[in-house]
Amino acid sequence: MEMMGNIKESARTCGGLFELTERKNVVSSALAGILFTVGWWCIIDVACMKTHVGLPLYEFNDAYHVIGVVSTIAFFMINVVSNGQVRGEGYSDGCLGQKGARIWLFLGFVMGFSALIAATWVLFQNYVVGPIDASGAHNAPPRSWPGVGLFLQNLFIFLGALVYKFGRSEGDI
Repeated sequence: MEMMGNIKESARTCGGLFELTERKNVVSSALAGILFTVGWWCIIDVACMKTHVGLPLYEFNDAYHVIGVVSTIAFFMINVVSNGQVRGEGYSDGCLGQKGARIWLFLGFVMGFSALIAATWVLFQNYVVGPIDASGAHNAPPRSWPGVGLFLQNLFIFLGALVYKFGRSEGDI
């Protein structure tokens, strides 16, 4: 049994290199920032590669960028409310108090899920299956990277929001 305790301690401290519990906020904040940046990097790549030497490389509707903006707004909405405010610990002021904080958090999660679902829909409708032409056949485009990039953008932003919200402990701030 003592050996199992040593293994757990070694795993928690990464072999003694550093104490993860002391750096939990730093590690989760950095990881959330990396996920957020990688998400936007994917869609920037899609936007930059849209044309190549003046010729359209693939079709990408500029209105699809709104999905990523909604996901980014959801990221901020989710993380602007602390867990203490949601639990009602010492928070009674403001708009609706604890109920207002819970509604705000719920709306943030709804926006994040909606953006992820919209990106999935765009991916499959326009870049996997393809639109239906007049004869009833599906015309899948030759390149699916724009849809995959849009999906990855929203997935990484949503994962970053979750890591930042639930990966930190507020007592250590």
